[in-house]
Amino acid sequence: MKTKKLYYNDAYISEFDAKVLSCEESSGKFTVTLDATAFFPEEGGQYADRGNINGIEVMDVKGKDGIIYHILPSPLTLGESVHGVIEFSERYEKMQCHTGEHIVSGIVRQRLGLNNVGFHLGYDDVTIDYDGVISDEMLHEIELEANYAIYKNIDIKCEFPSDDVLKELDYRSKLELTENIRIITIDGYDVCACCAPHVRRTGEVGIIKLLDKIRYKGGVRIHMLCGKRALDDYGVRYSATKSISNLLSVKQSDVVMGVERLMLEADALKTQLSVLKKCILDDKISSLKKTTDDIVIFEETLDMGYMREFINRAVNFTSGIAAAFIKKDVDTYTYIMGSKTIDLKLLSAKLRDELGARGGGNAEMINGSVSKTKKEILDFLNKK
Repeated sequence: MKTKKLYYNDAYISEFDAKVLSCEESSGKFTVTLDATAFFPEEGGQYADRGNINGIEVMDVKGKDGIIYHILPSPLTLGESVHGVIEFSERYEKMQCHTGEHIVSGIVRQRLGLNNVGFHLGYDDVTIDYDGVISDEMLHEIELEANYAIYKNIDIKCEFPSDDVLKELDYRSKLELTENIRIITIDGYDVCACCAPHVRRTGEVGIIKLLDKIRYKGGVRIHMLCGKRALDDYGVRYSATKSISNLLSVKQSDVVMGVERLMLEADALKTQLSVLKKCILDDKISSLKKTTDDIVIFEETLDMGYMREFINRAVNFTSGIAAAFIKKDVDTYTYIMGSKTIDLKLLSAKLRDELGARGGGNAEMINGSVSKTKKEILDFLNKK
């Protein structure tokens, strides 16, 4: 027995009563069928409605051959009357998004002759795939026209036309349908076969925002937000822009200019810092003197690149090892060591065994990291 789909008659239904026709257990979950349901299944490119039946969470909803299957964590009694409740706020967001997609895809078909070959309505946004390329300028025009369709507040018709009417009807469809074809009509914009719930009038979509696009399988994939989701997204972006404008002490309309100025300043500071670090390195190198002792320095200013250059010079001033330990965190150092007289591969093994160091290298140079205090490191080197 096929399930009566209550959302076909009323997409705004949020509660309903029905009778349990079957309840089967599998892997600790229960698959329940009812004689009627307002739960829209995972179908038509969008995820299933959420809610509960007799207070039991509906974990998922599937549809096959006209039957709707509700997945529950606990069973219902065969033949009992039950009460279902839809999470309607989420359902309504999906209705806004799905109707928005119809408006956009109808305009794309009219203007460019492109087909919608993929549609996914997720928890965060909507993606629409078209079988051709759309320029940035055209995408902007499509967005404007789609929002004009919203302003017009056009009635949306959801109906099952007779076979004779269908034969004469020019409508969009991603699937080869043969019976019980449900047609969604937005006069002047779109006629499309669709099984999903829709809003009654285009004005309820609120707003359509086409976020971006990427090339995809020879065509284009567009990311879109509609209605409440678009409003929520605007709120997040506005809050971020406001915070950035406050940090930069510029108007919100000037944040890009402010960031560009900050990047130029940062580049100038990096250049100055590089010059200063080179001066520090040159000073350290110029202070080197010939010695039979190890040359060991602990550094907090210069990074590994500078210290490598220091070690390359320092090995010429000692018959022992030249070592630089660069502080990363409290009692954590990265290190680089060099020598022209000592096999450092053996020292590297001792570092791993005795200090738990990580790293490697060759006989003349090793590098890595070690989490020990300065005293522990010096004690190790003194007795190596």
